[in-house]
Amino acid sequence: MNTNVNDEAGVERNAAGRKVTEVAVGVLVQPDGRYLLTQRPVGKPYEGYWEFPGGKLEPGESVEAALARELHEELGIDVEASHRWHTLEHDYPHAYVRLYFCKVTAWRGDPHGREGQALAWQTLPAEVAPLLPATIPVLEWLAAD
Repeated sequence: MNTNVNDEAGVERNAAGRKVTEVAVGVLVQPDGRYLLTQRPVGKPYEGYWEFPGGKLEPGESVEAALARELHEELGIDVEASHRWHTLEHDYPHAYVRLYFCKVTAWRGDPHGREGQALAWQTLPAEVAPLLPATIPVLEWLAAD
């Protein structure tokens, strides 16, 4: 049951009154099952932690449009095939986020860190650490697929 409400300015807030930040997240999966993790850059919350790439939705932007924009900005790729997979809400100390995880199965270009972030193709279990807390359930979903 969703207990979130919109405040007088139309901003969605969770039951504790925290703003809900919507984020499109790409789970890039190769045909052999490898998936891509990126390392959070210096100066951001949880710097050095590993996560799936993505970013915030802009006002009026769809999840799919945000995903395509963010993956192009961060990784230099153009999404050719993706679908919404799972949605997860997570309460971090710095932000309450609603994460729209999208499986990306086809893209044009070779992913590279356009913002200086490290990239790592992984298999289960992940070998990089530490993992961003909301990344852990995604690895469980990948294992169950």
